[in-house]
Amino acid sequence: MTTADGGGPPGWVLAWSDELNGPDGSAPDPVRWNVLEGGHGWGNEERQFYTSNPANVRIEGGALVITATKEGADGLDCWYGPCQYTSARLTTKSKLQRQYGRFEARIQVPSGKGYWPAFWLLGSDIDEVSWPGCGEIDVMENIGKEPTIVHGSLHGPAYFGGGALTDLYSLPDGSPFADASHNFAVEWEPEVIRFYVDGTLYSTRTPADVPADGKWVFEHPFFMLLNLAVGGLWPGDPDAETKFPQSMKVDYVRVYERP
Repeated sequence: MTTADGGGPPGWVLAWSDELNGPDGSAPDPVRWNVLEGGHGWGNEERQFYTSNPANVRIEGGALVITATKEGADGLDCWYGPCQYTSARLTTKSKLQRQYGRFEARIQVPSGKGYWPAFWLLGSDIDEVSWPGCGEIDVMENIGKEPTIVHGSLHGPAYFGGGALTDLYSLPDGSPFADASHNFAVEWEPEVIRFYVDGTLYSTRTPADVPADGKWVFEHPFFMLLNLAVGGLWPGDPDAETKFPQSMKVDYVRVYERP
């Protein structure tokens, strides 16, 4: 259990947080977050157009609600033609960029084939060195066709996409992650990154895990991202049983540092 009043995991102190307690219907805090827009596939052949519309991203009931819907797509062009879905993607690029720390969020994911919610970090030098040279830390990814599994991954030179350094986690009772909110975190320190779900450590990665032709690229500032994609190369497209709209709900996002 962690709190936003300076408490937190032993050995860590709160450095930044968004408790997402704004008025219902309000936009995410623009001091903390960028809300991106576009339907170009985002490198993964995703099907949605990301918008800043309240129907897709808003504060509601003390949480950030990112909603994927079929509404609002009329007249929007995606990489494959007229868009079918809308959703939202947030980043802290140029607002919060940190090297090392504990990055944590409490999230409830949607359910259904084709959904792809994620909480992740990207190297802030991405515009200079591009991906995967900038590095990527996936704190949590879930794809709808795997309702009981989340992935924690690292991407970098020679270990990216389907070859990423990835470990999987399932809940002790085998229940779907969409049934409740869960705490997802990474502890990133020099030459080690640890992955947690609900306080349980399930993966530890170090430079020793990097392929011989790769490079450990986690020694510079990164920024955070939250998004709900629809479709794409990994999750596949929604099917006839996928229900819309559905939401990814984020109770809080917190970043801790060593004292």
